[in-house]
Amino acid sequence: MSFPNLAQYVLFLLIILVLVKPVGGYLARVFAREKTVLDPVLLPTERLVYRLIGIHEERQMNGKQYAVAFVLFSLVGTLLLYALLRLQQFLPWYDPQHMTTPLTPDLAMNTAISFSTTTTWQAYGGETTMSYLSQIVGLAGQNFLAGAAGLAIGMAFIRGFARQRTTELGNFWVDVVRAMLWVLLPLSLVGSVILIWQGVPMNFAPYTVVKTLEGGSQVIAQGPVAALEFIKNLGTNGGGFFNVNGAHPYENPTPFTNLLEMLAIVAIPAALTNTFGRMVGSPRQGWVLFWVMFFLFASGLVLGGWAEQSGNPAVAPLVTANQPMGNMEGKEVRFGVGGSVLTAVTTSNSATGSYNSMHDSYTPLGGMVPLINMLLGEMIFGGLGTGIYSIIMIALVGLFLTGLMIGRTPEYLGKKIEPSEMKLVAIYALLGPIAVLLFAALAVVTTSGVAGLTTNSGTHGLTEILYAYTSSMTNNGQNFAGLSANSLFYNVTTALAMLIGRFGLAIPALALAELFAKQTSRPMTSGKFRTDSLTFAIVIIGSALIVGALTYVPALALGPIVEHLQLVSH
Repeated sequence: MSFPNLAQYVLFLLIILVLVKPVGGYLARVFAREKTVLDPVLLPTERLVYRLIGIHEERQMNGKQYAVAFVLFSLVGTLLLYALLRLQQFLPWYDPQHMTTPLTPDLAMNTAISFSTTTTWQAYGGETTMSYLSQIVGLAGQNFLAGAAGLAIGMAFIRGFARQRTTELGNFWVDVVRAMLWVLLPLSLVGSVILIWQGVPMNFAPYTVVKTLEGGSQVIAQGPVAALEFIKNLGTNGGGFFNVNGAHPYENPTPFTNLLEMLAIVAIPAALTNTFGRMVGSPRQGWVLFWVMFFLFASGLVLGGWAEQSGNPAVAPLVTANQPMGNMEGKEVRFGVGGSVLTAVTTSNSATGSYNSMHDSYTPLGGMVPLINMLLGEMIFGGLGTGIYSIIMIALVGLFLTGLMIGRTPEYLGKKIEPSEMKLVAIYALLGPIAVLLFAALAVVTTSGVAGLTTNSGTHGLTEILYAYTSSMTNNGQNFAGLSANSLFYNVTTALAMLIGRFGLAIPALALAELFAKQTSRPMTSGKFRTDSLTFAIVIIGSALIVGALTYVPALALGPIVEHLQLVSH
């Protein structure tokens, strides 16, 4: 790995480390309704919102009520977005001359589910499919709403571990409003202005048609890009205004914007570990979770950077000086290997498919890194709110296994992990593999599924299919672009995987949080396993890797691993 790339990775990780404590403290104050610097401006707005939509802020919800509110909120948002997409040709800012990709009912359905679950899986090209109104009102609107809902779920989950002798996890509507007003809106406004300063367009002008040097014509798409760009990253959504997403110079023009957008993705999920520690009354617990995430994130950077810097093993012997630039296929020169791998690792660890290079063109090992990150289930920083309950679920699996070894009922934060809790953890752990492996198996044995492999077949084609369903289940949205996914088969099956990844995982997490909230925290004794220690961090990492390996290694072996061995053997 080159020194500039390594320096870039170290700088990024140091900035995240510096931001964890202040951002985590701010989030804790916001959702505990403690004083913040924005209160003089936002408190009157908050009260007005409550009056307009009839929210009783003092009312608390149990796990079931919170889950029902979450599902209804998402369902209404999905239906409204679907209607907007189906009617966009009759609404303002629709230019039929440049809208060349038809929004069929199944594609509109897939897109509506995708954005309401923060997946933002795109089986279409944004600039040739979506009107300005659809982009700025429909898609950007859901980026805010779905992102706020995810953060609300994460905070409710944390309260389940922080509270005792209660079933109350907060009020979903209050949490969503606070997430919007105190977190997403102010940060998006500031971030969008910075992007405009860096050259990201913000206009409603018609597309520009220019003459090329060869005498032909070219359409240069533009629009309100800045309004969509920052919130897609901050809300861990990732759907791009343009087909090539963050690789487009209008979305991500400079290395500085790339760094800023990656920080927007990771800062809040990373800080939620600190928020967790503060709310449960033990900051060390939060730091253990953070350092686990940090270690796995850094490991992905090192492995991915090495694989891409080493280049294609089948080509390297034929290139002078062993490919000094590394594998640049599918990458933008302004980012190089370093910025491309940083983005690939950052976006694959979170629920944000805001890629700036084509992962389909990575080396087999380089492409396997983001795939493994997603298969670990958003536990490395993860999505907005979802990351914190993902890593704790893995931690509970580790505690259960260690409890079996010593013959004691495992505890976390002084609360017992009994059969009821473990059943929910087991459901959570099984849903991901079911969604990924069953749908991938269906795709490779059906004519409709194989028809999507228009560019590659064999091991790489299998990886493309596996990547698609993994990305959908983890509500990530990035893809191996060699798979042609705009078909009835893929629009339906990926949408089902998205729903499982969003609601199939969030609902058991809320139910588990309620079970923990009912318990009383027992004091730590010398005979109990400490969960604020290096040993526990190793248990979490080991549990994640072992469970992931037992579940997914056969599929990986048939895809990227075999592909790498084939390249090396030639």
